[in-house]
Amino acid sequence: MPSHHLPILLAAYQYKFGRDIEAMCRHLIDAIAVGWAELGTDLLDGVPPTLVVALTGGEHWPSRTLDHLITPDGSPSVRMTVTDTTVGDLGTPWGYVLHPRGIEVISTAHAGTGPLVTWDTDPSTPFSDHPAHWPAITTCRTPTTRTPLPAAGAAPTGPRTAARR
Repeated sequence: MPSHHLPILLAAYQYKFGRDIEAMCRHLIDAIAVGWAELGTDLLDGVPPTLVVALTGGEHWPSRTLDHLITPDGSPSVRMTVTDTTVGDLGTPWGYVLHPRGIEVISTAHAGTGPLVTWDTDPSTPFSDHPAHWPAITTCRTPTTRTPLPAAGAAPTGPRTAARR
């Protein structure tokens, strides 16, 4: 849900990854085999302790990948491909796409693009799970042609990623 994932992703970008989008993409997209089961507080390494407490209530949990899946036929698991056509079958309510300027948040219940939350947004901003209720810090992107995206519980690729808790 955006109210949970956006603050963690913003803080991770600003602190753990030192505002390096390529490093963040390597970690969240390239370094995983299948996808993410959960993004944890390990993404908050380097974040000031008061902000960590504000974002997590003082709780700590590890990120977990989907790397121990067993397929029905015993074949190795592979990345799921998320497209506008397949997203409905995957049961993922949100997609998070990493762009050089910010995170695009897409409700998979709606086709098209979502609002772009810029990377310099304060991670302690209270986000609703309904983008219509967000503060006026977001911008909308112009729709672009979509290519199939390797999924990580939602929608990662190129500089695109997604995760679900």
